[in-house]
Formats: sequence, structure tokens, C-alpha cells
Amino acid sequence: NIPAMVKVPLVKLLSERYHLPVYMDNDANVAALAEASVGVGKGLPIVVYVTHSTGIGAGIVINGQTVSGQHGFAGEIANLIVNDNYPKINHLNAGSVENVAAGVGFVRHGQERIDKNIVSGKEIFDLAEAGNAEAINIIDEMAFHFAKGLSMVTAVLDPHCIIIGGGITKSSRLYFDKLHEYYHSMVHESLRDMHFQLPVLEEPGIIGAAMLPLSHGE
Repeated sequence: NIPAMVKVPLVKLLSERYHLPVYMDNDANVAALAEASVGVGKGLPIVVYVTHSTGIGAGIVINGQTVSGQHGFAGEIANLIVNDNYPKINHLNAGSVENVAAGVGFVRHGQERIDKNIVSGKEIFDLAEAGNAEAINIIDEMAFHFAKGLSMVTAVLDPHCIIIGGGITKSSRLYFDKLHEYYHSMVHESLRDMHFQLPVLEEPGIIGAAMLPLSHGE
């Protein structure tokens, strides 16, 4: 989000400036850490926290530790391909779950298929609740493709808990019912006892950031 900062060794610079250990992570990872430690995932060995808002990302916590991977890209599920017939839009893969099922794409579909003046996902959800057939179709498609991405995550990690945070958590019940329906149809039958959870902490990102030193043994 801040291209000019990509190669800036911010942690090193801050640590040298203040003579203290400094830890930094992305919003999904720290939210995952908080919910896995003191939230809805407390006590569970493998917790995945997925942000579903303007974009899509995930944080993975295994036995109380965030998983970053060799390049720091563990949990960056935005690039998972969920629609082979979707055009390439930006730096992500053509048909990536973020472009197909995140907020920006959701609004774009609403503008193209319902009303060019739509500016928010809430408008589409409100139209669906009022019975607009095209809005219902758009929500159904988003649920299908997001469920496909989550089924891939489940196949790899078999998590004990998947928590879904972000703006979409404030959407209608219609979306979550569809999401569960599609997800359960895509995963192996032995995994169908999984039910998505909502965050229980008021500010999981802030709490998780404060917990980073503890998670590193400080």
C-alpha cells in the first residue's frame, strides 16, 4: 500500500533509533494472533483469520505463533485462482479470489450489472434484501468464489477455526448462508463440521500488534 516503503528496513531503523526490539507484521497476521490467543480461537492449535473487505488476506497462527513463511507471504491468499474465465486486472493472477470476490470487484459488478452509480457493497446487499434478482446473483457468485478460496486453504491447513473479519462481516445473513453452503459442498466430507466464526475482539489488529513481542518471547 506504500510503494516507496517496500525496501525500507523500518524495523531495523526503529530498533536502532530507540535501542529497543521492534516487531512489525501485517493487519491479518496480528488480528489472527489476537483472536487465536485471547479471542474466539483461544486454545485451538491451528487458527486462520481471513480479512474480507476491500481486499482479501489471511493470517495463520499455529500453536500460538504467526506463520510468515520464507518470504513473508504465508497467508497471502488474494492470489489464489478461483475463476479461470476472469480477466487479469492488476498485478494479481487472472481470476484471483481478491479480484473476483473482494469489495472492489463486488462493487464493480454492481456498477456493471445494476447501476453505474453504486459506490458501496452495502447498496448491493440492501438491493438483494429488497429482492433485486441481479444483486442476489452477484452475492451468490461472490460467496461461491470466496468459498472456493477458503476450501483451498482448508485442504492445505485443516484448521481448527476459520475467523472471517473485515467489512463483509457486517453484511446480510444471506451472504454467510450461501458461503457456508458452497464451502461445505467443496471440502471433503470429513471437513464439513467447520463453521466460520466472527471476531469477538473489539480491535483484534491493535491487540495483536501489542502481543507481537510476547509471541517472540520478549
